[in-house]
Amino acid sequence: MGRDVIIACDFSSAEQTFAFLDKFTGRKPFVKIGMELFYAEGPQIVREIKKRGHKIFLDLKLHDIPNTVKKSMAVLSGLDVDMTNLHAAGTKRMMEGALEGLTRPDGTRPLLIAVTQLTSTDQETMEADLLIKEPIDKVVMHYAKNAKDAGLDGVVCSPLEAGKVHDTCGRGFLTVTPGVRFADGDIGDQKRVMTPAEAKKIGSDYIVVGRPITAAEDPVAAYERCVAEFVD
Repeated sequence: MGRDVIIACDFSSAEQTFAFLDKFTGRKPFVKIGMELFYAEGPQIVREIKKRGHKIFLDLKLHDIPNTVKKSMAVLSGLDVDMTNLHAAGTKRMMEGALEGLTRPDGTRPLLIAVTQLTSTDQETMEADLLIKEPIDKVVMHYAKNAKDAGLDGVVCSPLEAGKVHDTCGRGFLTVTPGVRFADGDIGDQKRVMTPAEAKKIGSDYIVVGRPITAAEDPVAAYERCVAEFVD
């Protein structure tokens, strides 16, 4: 499976999303649909974007009791997305249920990846709010190993963690990494960032890029630059 650039379509309406996607008359980028857009427009937005020829990462981060997640994933599998996710904190049993629900009768399914710890969570927050006293790096790797043991395909992680995830879980275990910015770009509210070329070198399988592409003066050129640095 080759590397790819996923554009985070963090828009609040179908109108804004399609105005953005209409700019891509050549190569159809892999896109991420998150909670904001999905909750605003519902499943139909997924169907419409898929119909246009885009691969889709449906980023809803499910976390509930195993049976609820299993049934919810069975519904999402009908949307024909290419990748979806959940919280590893939901336990191995929940992840196993999710995988079972996501798998269609013919045995096919989207890629399923787990969020270990959100990038907004640091050691202090984890200890104070979640009462987890272990080092955050150890927690992330433990959650990644749980995800692998449950049969998942990979994790969402910082590009700085991608190499260690591969060391812990194997090269075939996918790393999907946000926090990527161009060397000459604004890092926004991200604290730990990496360029597409650096993410490629460290072993990220997918990079998720939002504002450096969506807010660019020429989004198509920014996307092609990302692809050139990370994929080609």
